[in-house]
Amino acid sequence: MSTGILLITHPGIGSALLDNARQILRNLPLPAEAFEVPFDADLDALLPAASGALRRVDTGDGVLILVDMHGASPSQLAQKLTRLGTPCKRVAGVSLPMLLRVMNYPEQDLAALQSTASLGGRNAVLLDDPV
Repeated sequence: MSTGILLITHPGIGSALLDNARQILRNLPLPAEAFEVPFDADLDALLPAASGALRRVDTGDGVLILVDMHGASPSQLAQKLTRLGTPCKRVAGVSLPMLLRVMNYPEQDLAALQSTASLGGRNAVLLDDPV
């Protein structure tokens, strides 16, 4: 089995990140899905659909939820999902480098993959000033 990956983001972000990861890696080694939260969403009304997305990527080893911005609606929805019983870990600030890093370590368990995601995002932030 493997850890599932669920991106919960504002519209257009999660699906674009997954599309780009698929283009770069060809095949994603972990089950992954994007769930995008409209700006005017009723989070309680979205919970059943988000729960369905969570179940689709869960193979029994838990789900790493990557959100775009801590505290925003997608993050709040992710927090609600963690209370439903499936083992979940969350990381905010999802980026393409973070997602690629996660996909490069499919053998890691949920806790290790959470740390890998965080490090992947942090290590990809560079000051790129001309010399």
